[in-house]
Amino acid sequence: MEPRYRARDLGIPLGRFRPGKWNAITDVEGVLVGHSTIIRGAGPLRRGRGPVRTGVTAILPNQKNIFEQRVTGGGFVLNGAGEVSGLTQLMEWGIVETPIFLTNTLSVGAVSDAAVQWMVEQFPGIGDEHDVLIPLVGECDDSWLNDVAGRHVKAENVREALETATSGPVAEGSVGGGTGMISCDFKAGIGTSSRKLPPAFGSYTFGVLVMNNFGHMQDLPVGPLLEPKYRHFHKRAISYGSIIAVAATDAPLSSHQLGRVSKHVALGIGRAGSIAAHGSGEIILAFSTANKIPRTTQKMIYHMKILLDQRLNPLYEAAIEATEEAILNSLCMAREMEGVNGNFAPALPLDEVKEIVQRSALRARPRPSSPPPAKPPALPPEAPRVSEAPPSAARGAEGMMTVPLPKEPGTGS
Repeated sequence: MEPRYRARDLGIPLGRFRPGKWNAITDVEGVLVGHSTIIRGAGPLRRGRGPVRTGVTAILPNQKNIFEQRVTGGGFVLNGAGEVSGLTQLMEWGIVETPIFLTNTLSVGAVSDAAVQWMVEQFPGIGDEHDVLIPLVGECDDSWLNDVAGRHVKAENVREALETATSGPVAEGSVGGGTGMISCDFKAGIGTSSRKLPPAFGSYTFGVLVMNNFGHMQDLPVGPLLEPKYRHFHKRAISYGSIIAVAATDAPLSSHQLGRVSKHVALGIGRAGSIAAHGSGEIILAFSTANKIPRTTQKMIYHMKILLDQRLNPLYEAAIEATEEAILNSLCMAREMEGVNGNFAPALPLDEVKEIVQRSALRARPRPSSPPPAKPPALPPEAPRVSEAPPSAARGAEGMMTVPLPKEPGTGS
C-alpha cells in the first residue's frame, strides 16, 4: 500500500509561520476532535443498504463543557450553496455553545437530533432551568461515493465521535464526515493545520479543520499537469461539492473580529484552488477560546479581553496559510476509494506531485548574475509595517498614530 504523508513533506511552500506541535486545530489548547467512520458494502446503489461511505466529525471547542462555559464565535459565508444548522444564531449572538459537527447533507437532521440528546444527558437543565439550544452541524454532499439518501448516520455514530474526541494528532483524509468527500476529482475529506505566531505577534495559536469536497482537477494548482493521466477516468460532473472550515484560536477576539478572520480563511480556500462555484458552499465558522462566557451568573456584566484591530494582520496571514495547508493535507492523506455504482476517486499521486514541486523549485532558483551595483545612500529608517511591528511600536490601522502599551514591570520608565 502506497504510504501517505502530509503536504509539508512534499516541499510545497506553505507560508512563513511555523505550525504548532501537531500542525492541527488541536494545537489550540482545549480543542478536541473525534470521528466516526462508516464504510461498508460495494457495488450497485441499493438505497437504504449501501454502499456506505460516510461518517461524522465532532469538534469540541472547550473540552466537554461548552454549554456552561461558552466561547466567542463568528463566521462567514463565501458561497451559500450549503448549510450549517445553528449558524444564524451564532452570527446573531456571537457565541458557540455546542460542539461543532461535520457530516453529509442528508444527515444534518439526524446529527442535530443526536447532538441534542447527548447534550440533554450531559446538562439535564436544558429546556427547563436553561434555555434550548441549536447544535452547529455543517454538511457537504458525498452522494458520488455514498448512499446518501439511505441516511446511514445514526445516533451511535454521533456519540462515538463525541466520546472519542481527543487532543493531539488528528486523523485526516477519508475519516469521519470526510469519508465520502472528493476534491478536485481526487479523494479528499478531513484536513487540518495550525500556525504558532512568534512572541512579537503575541504567541497566539491559530488552527483550522476542513471538510473538503470542492472543485475539479483543473482547479488544483498542479491539476493541469496531472489531468492527462486521469483524462479517461469517470469523474463527478453534476455535484460541485463544497467545503466547511472550522477555525480556532486562543487569541482574544470579538465575534466581529472572528468574522473578519473567517474571510481570510476564505482567501486560503481560494489559494488552494476553489472558485466558489455556483453549486458549491464555502462556509467558515470560527471561535476563540480566550474568553469563557458563563451561561448563568448573578453579575450584570462580564469582562472580555479583545485584541487591538491593528494587531490582526498576523492572524490573517496565519489563517490563509493554515487553511491552504489543511486543504492540501486532506488530499494528501486520503487513499483511493470506490463507492456506489463503481464510482472511483483516485488518490492524489504524491510522488508525482513531489516531483512537480521539485522541478518548479529548480526553475525558480535565481541564476548567477553580475555583481550588484553600488548601494544608494541609506535613507532614514521607516516605521515598521503593522504586520512587522513589535508590541511597543503598534500603530493604528492607518499607520498614523502610535498606540502606547503598558510597560512590563521592572523595565523602567
